[in-house]
Amino acid sequence: MKDLFENNNNDGGKKPKKKQGFTILSGDSTDGHGGYGVGTINLNNLTPIFVDPADEEVFVDMGALHARSSVEKRIKFTANREDAPNPKLYWLVWVMVDSSNEGPFYAGLGACELQVDVEARRGYKSMPEHVNNMDKALKKKVVVDRMDEKSKALLKKFLIEHNEEFWERASEDVKNAL
Repeated sequence: MKDLFENNNNDGGKKPKKKQGFTILSGDSTDGHGGYGVGTINLNNLTPIFVDPADEEVFVDMGALHARSSVEKRIKFTANREDAPNPKLYWLVWVMVDSSNEGPFYAGLGACELQVDVEARRGYKSMPEHVNNMDKALKKKVVVDRMDEKSKALLKKFLIEHNEEFWERASEDVKNAL
């Protein structure tokens, strides 16, 4: 009778290797080799930008790539808006930069709403919205239709001041949306 707990890997009793889950790599993993890293996402050209319309402030916070931005720290987020009694509105905008023969340009935008009540240490955000809009920005789509005009104007000003050449080469979708 076969022992169901017996290690039949013929590897000297070593445990089988764990399968690789979701991985983010910094290099190009789609160069055709078909090996390790194929199917992973390259986030090198994606930047999280926060727009604070109340204080008219716009800033980059790379911690947002892992939900560890200064806005998100020490806040318990739920999908229920009522959990944050006195919220402050922030927009997290995923900005994709691509390159062409002319040079780099703003190619995609994905805006996500955040409501944060610092005193209550509670906030609202929709994780599906964040994931989907990040994905859309990576695919060079523009999703800023829920943003108010003031926030769009702040973002546009920030992008132009950050690099005017990127803005000049930006897709018409990006320019028209802001």
